Amino acid sequence: MLARLKKLVLSAAFACALPLAAAGRVEAAPPQAPEFTGIEKWLNSEPLDMASLRGKVVLVDFWTYTCINCIRTLPYVKSWHEKYKDQGLVVVGVHTPEFAFERSTANVQDAIKRFGISYPVAQDNKYATWDAYRNIYWPAFYLVDKQGRVIYTHFGEGRYKETEAMIQQALAQAG
Repeated sequence: MLARLKKLVLSAAFACALPLAAAGRVEAAPPQAPEFTGIEKWLNSEPLDMASLRGKVVLVDFWTYTCINCIRTLPYVKSWHEKYKDQGLVVVGVHTPEFAFERSTANVQDAIKRFGISYPVAQDNKYATWDAYRNIYWPAFYLVDKQGRVIYTHFGEGRYKETEAMIQQALAQAG
Protein backbone atom coordinates (compact mmCIF):
# COMPACT_ATOMS: atom_id res chain seq x y z
CA MET A 1 0.00 0.00 0.00
CA LEU A 2 2.81 2.42 0.88
CA ALA A 3 4.58 1.70 -2.42
CA ARG A 4 1.35 2.38 -4.33
CA LEU A 5 0.86 5.67 -2.47
CA LYS A 6 4.45 6.69 -3.20
CA LYS A 7 3.90 5.93 -6.89
CA LEU A 8 0.76 8.09 -6.92
CA VAL A 9 2.61 11.01 -5.33
CA LEU A 10 5.51 10.70 -7.78
CA SER A 11 3.10 10.52 -10.72
CA ALA A 12 1.27 13.62 -9.53
CA ALA A 13 4.59 15.43 -9.11
CA PHE A 14 5.57 14.50 -12.69
CA ALA A 15 2.25 15.72 -14.09
CA CYS A 16 2.36 18.91 -12.01
CA ALA A 17 5.83 19.77 -13.34
CA LEU A 18 4.26 21.01 -16.57
CA PRO A 19 4.27 24.76 -17.27
CA LEU A 20 1.20 26.85 -16.57
CA ALA A 21 1.67 29.34 -19.43
CA ALA A 22 -2.08 29.71 -19.90
CA ALA A 23 -2.37 31.02 -16.37
CA GLY A 24 0.32 33.60 -17.11
CA ARG A 25 2.79 32.08 -14.68
CA VAL A 26 6.23 30.88 -15.60
CA GLU A 27 7.04 27.52 -14.07
CA ALA A 28 10.07 25.24 -14.23
CA ALA A 29 10.96 23.84 -17.63
CA PRO A 30 8.94 20.77 -18.60
CA PRO A 31 10.60 17.44 -17.82
CA GLN A 32 12.44 15.49 -20.50
CA ALA A 33 10.46 12.56 -21.83
CA PRO A 34 11.67 9.24 -20.47
CA GLU A 35 13.11 6.74 -22.91
CA PHE A 36 11.15 3.76 -24.23
CA THR A 37 12.71 1.07 -22.09
CA GLY A 38 12.20 -2.64 -21.54
CA ILE A 39 10.09 -2.96 -24.68
CA GLU A 40 9.57 -6.63 -25.47
CA LYS A 41 8.49 -6.13 -29.08
CA TRP A 42 7.86 -3.26 -31.49
CA LEU A 43 4.86 -3.69 -33.78
CA ASN A 44 4.25 -1.65 -36.95
CA SER A 45 7.76 -0.21 -36.61
CA GLU A 46 11.42 -0.80 -36.03
CA PRO A 47 12.47 0.06 -32.46
CA LEU A 48 12.19 3.76 -31.67
CA ASP A 49 13.97 5.92 -29.13
CA MET A 50 13.55 9.50 -28.00
CA ALA A 51 16.89 10.59 -29.46
CA SER A 52 15.84 9.55 -32.97
CA LEU A 53 12.48 11.30 -32.51
CA ARG A 54 14.06 14.65 -31.56
CA GLY A 55 12.68 17.34 -33.88
CA LYS A 56 9.31 15.57 -34.04
CA VAL A 57 6.26 15.97 -31.84
CA VAL A 58 5.49 12.64 -30.16
CA LEU A 59 2.20 11.53 -28.66
CA VAL A 60 2.83 8.63 -26.29
CA ASP A 61 -0.44 6.76 -25.67
CA PHE A 62 -0.47 4.20 -22.88
CA TRP A 63 -3.24 1.70 -23.63
CA THR A 64 -4.28 -1.90 -23.43
CA TYR A 65 -6.56 -3.59 -25.91
CA THR A 66 -9.33 -4.75 -23.53
CA CYS A 67 -9.73 -1.42 -21.71
CA ILE A 68 -13.04 0.13 -22.84
CA ASN A 69 -11.73 3.62 -22.09
CA CYS A 70 -8.70 2.96 -24.30
CA ILE A 71 -10.91 1.59 -27.06
CA ARG A 72 -13.04 4.75 -26.94
CA THR A 73 -9.94 6.97 -27.39
CA LEU A 74 -8.59 5.03 -30.38
CA PRO A 75 -10.64 6.84 -33.07
CA TYR A 76 -9.18 10.15 -31.88
CA VAL A 77 -5.61 8.84 -31.67
CA LYS A 78 -5.86 7.25 -35.13
CA SER A 79 -7.33 10.48 -36.53
CA TRP A 80 -4.51 12.59 -35.07
CA HIS A 81 -1.96 10.17 -36.49
CA GLU A 82 -3.45 10.39 -39.99
CA LYS A 83 -4.07 14.14 -39.86
CA TYR A 84 -0.66 15.24 -38.52
CA LYS A 85 1.89 12.55 -39.42
CA ASP A 86 3.05 14.52 -42.47
CA GLN A 87 3.50 17.61 -40.27
CA GLY A 88 5.87 15.86 -37.87
CA LEU A 89 3.63 14.06 -35.36
CA VAL A 90 4.68 10.56 -34.34
CA VAL A 91 2.13 8.58 -32.36
CA VAL A 92 3.54 5.74 -30.28
CA GLY A 93 1.10 3.40 -28.62
CA VAL A 94 2.65 1.83 -25.53
CA HIS A 95 0.64 -1.32 -24.95
CA THR A 96 0.93 -2.13 -21.25
CA PRO A 97 -1.14 -5.17 -20.27
CA GLU A 98 -3.56 -5.21 -17.39
CA PHE A 99 -4.19 -8.96 -17.61
CA ALA A 100 -1.85 -11.90 -18.32
CA PHE A 101 -3.47 -12.77 -21.66
CA GLU A 102 -2.74 -9.23 -22.90
CA ARG A 103 0.99 -10.05 -22.77
CA SER A 104 0.66 -12.29 -25.82
CA THR A 105 2.17 -10.65 -28.90
CA ALA A 106 -0.27 -12.55 -31.11
CA ASN A 107 -3.21 -11.11 -29.13
CA VAL A 108 -1.80 -7.57 -29.38
CA GLN A 109 -1.21 -8.03 -33.12
CA ASP A 110 -4.82 -9.22 -33.54
CA ALA A 111 -6.06 -6.16 -31.66
CA ILE A 112 -3.91 -3.82 -33.77
CA LYS A 113 -5.40 -5.35 -36.91
CA ARG A 114 -8.96 -5.31 -35.51
CA PHE A 115 -8.72 -1.64 -34.50
CA GLY A 116 -6.88 -0.58 -37.68
CA ILE A 117 -3.85 0.83 -35.87
CA SER A 118 -1.05 1.75 -38.27
CA TYR A 119 1.25 3.74 -35.98
CA PRO A 120 4.08 2.15 -33.94
CA VAL A 121 3.11 0.10 -30.90
CA ALA A 122 5.61 -0.81 -28.18
CA GLN A 123 4.76 -3.91 -26.19
CA ASP A 124 5.61 -2.94 -22.59
CA ASN A 125 4.91 -6.26 -20.82
CA LYS A 126 7.29 -5.54 -17.93
CA TYR A 127 5.88 -2.04 -17.27
CA ALA A 128 9.37 -0.58 -17.75
CA THR A 129 8.28 2.37 -19.91
CA TRP A 130 5.09 2.71 -17.85
CA ASP A 131 7.28 3.05 -14.74
CA ALA A 132 9.73 5.39 -16.46
CA TYR A 133 6.81 7.77 -17.12
CA ARG A 134 5.48 7.14 -13.60
CA ASN A 135 2.20 6.36 -15.26
CA ILE A 136 -0.75 4.84 -13.40
CA TYR A 137 -3.62 5.19 -15.90
CA TRP A 138 -5.14 3.61 -18.99
CA PRO A 139 -5.45 5.48 -21.26
CA ALA A 140 -2.81 8.15 -20.71
CA PHE A 141 -1.45 10.68 -23.19
CA TYR A 142 1.97 12.30 -22.90
CA LEU A 143 2.71 14.93 -25.55
CA VAL A 144 6.40 15.45 -26.19
CA ASP A 145 7.65 18.58 -27.97
CA LYS A 146 10.39 18.80 -30.60
CA GLN A 147 13.02 19.25 -27.88
CA GLY A 148 11.97 16.00 -26.18
CA ARG A 149 10.11 17.58 -23.26
CA VAL A 150 6.74 16.43 -21.93
CA ILE A 151 4.54 19.49 -22.43
CA TYR A 152 1.07 18.04 -21.88
CA THR A 153 -0.56 15.07 -20.18
CA HIS A 154 -4.10 13.80 -20.11
CA PHE A 155 -5.43 10.74 -18.31
CA GLY A 156 -8.65 8.94 -19.24
CA GLU A 157 -11.19 9.81 -21.87
CA GLY A 158 -12.25 13.27 -22.98
CA ARG A 159 -10.53 16.59 -23.65
CA TYR A 160 -10.06 15.60 -27.27
CA LYS A 161 -10.30 19.18 -28.58
CA GLU A 162 -7.82 20.38 -25.95
CA THR A 163 -5.41 17.55 -26.75
CA GLU A 164 -5.64 18.22 -30.48
CA ALA A 165 -5.07 21.94 -29.89
CA MET A 166 -1.92 21.09 -27.91
CA ILE A 167 -0.73 18.84 -30.77
CA GLN A 168 -1.30 21.69 -33.23
CA GLN A 169 0.51 24.16 -30.97
CA ALA A 170 3.50 21.83 -30.53
CA LEU A 171 3.71 21.24 -34.29
CA ALA A 172 3.59 25.00 -34.95
CA GLN A 173 6.40 25.85 -32.55
CA ALA A 174 9.79 26.50 -34.10
CA GLY A 175 12.67 24.30 -33.12
